[in-house]
Amino acid sequence: MVRALLAGGLFAVCSVMAGTLAKNGLSVSVGMADTAAYFPLLKGRRIALLTNHTAVADLPGASGADASGRVHLVDLLYRRGFEVTGIFSPEHGFRGGADAGESVSDSVDPSTGIPIRSLYDGSARRPSDAAMRSFDVLVVDMQDVGLRFYTYHISMLRLMEACAAYDKPVIVLDRPNPNGSHVDGPVLEKKYRSGVGLLPVPVLHGLTMGEIARMAVGEGWIPPCALTVIPCRHYTHSTEYLLPVAPSPNLPTQRAVYLYASLCLFEGTPVSVGRGTDKPFECFGHPALHGFGYTFTPRPTAGAQHPPLEGVACRGMNLSDLPLSEARAMGFSLRYVADALLASGLGDRFFTPMFEKLVGTAYVRAMLLDGASEEEIRARWQPDVDRYRRLRARYLLYPD
Repeated sequence: MVRALLAGGLFAVCSVMAGTLAKNGLSVSVGMADTAAYFPLLKGRRIALLTNHTAVADLPGASGADASGRVHLVDLLYRRGFEVTGIFSPEHGFRGGADAGESVSDSVDPSTGIPIRSLYDGSARRPSDAAMRSFDVLVVDMQDVGLRFYTYHISMLRLMEACAAYDKPVIVLDRPNPNGSHVDGPVLEKKYRSGVGLLPVPVLHGLTMGEIARMAVGEGWIPPCALTVIPCRHYTHSTEYLLPVAPSPNLPTQRAVYLYASLCLFEGTPVSVGRGTDKPFECFGHPALHGFGYTFTPRPTAGAQHPPLEGVACRGMNLSDLPLSEARAMGFSLRYVADALLASGLGDRFFTPMFEKLVGTAYVRAMLLDGASEEEIRARWQPDVDRYRRLRARYLLYPD
């Protein structure tokens, strides 16, 4: 299976994690690698997985590992004789190649014969009664990027809700948050809840998948279920963690993962974020952005079959040469949206209703249109972030 996933090309373009080190000098180890902690919890039980192409770990000599020692969770469990009865796949599909929001049909994993049940098949994104009764325990392992509008944690929480209804325990094999050093941005207001925003947390929430699962249950945001988190080792939220696998088609580099927090707001405007180019989320542009020197024309690509502004020459900014350290330090910024709004001359026509779903509140649009500075807008959300930080502290598994 690892070889089949590699063929998708995502591994080749993502930054490679060459032994990411925590401050103590020890290599970060993901929850999946701690087999002694979770194998006993799975013995004799029918297992369902919520996972995708990112569920890999370096386990030399493990059953199913490739020549480099890397193994996918499905291969690992299958080769060790565990009874995996089904795989639930999130947005972008099990192999991570589908467009954003694209409907993905159910299928079967050719290497193991295990059925793959898509949570993005165009239906209610909730498993059938038969699917829920086909397993005894759910194991979650996916690489999230720490943004409120990135949907992997939303898929996890919805499936946890289903597990609560069917009295099924959930085990989360945790992974680092590559944006975990930031807690910033407006807190989502209830009226703007959607498929890209479920919880009242900031844009950059500063939590791993395991921690956000703990918070959602602990705060009663989802019904309680029996939850176990297998934590990472040697990780802190300030650890710089370079992803070994691109988490989705349009976040192919570590720089894109960092810039995503600021550039994704353009998805609530007519501005392209580089889908359909070789620099998705490393550039932005629109025909109306006069005064910007960089030009590009979106074309159909893998993961962006019909990108916004397809075939239209766009003017904008190229951020692909921004030093990685600066991209990481940026966190969440309104500077690019504010500059593009001013250059476009479109006024309120610059925004679509998706903007509020992404930013999570109405005042950001209003203040941008009034010409408020980023510092003034930031001061508006800071008290909410301070309250959230105090709440977040109750559920942390790792120090900041």
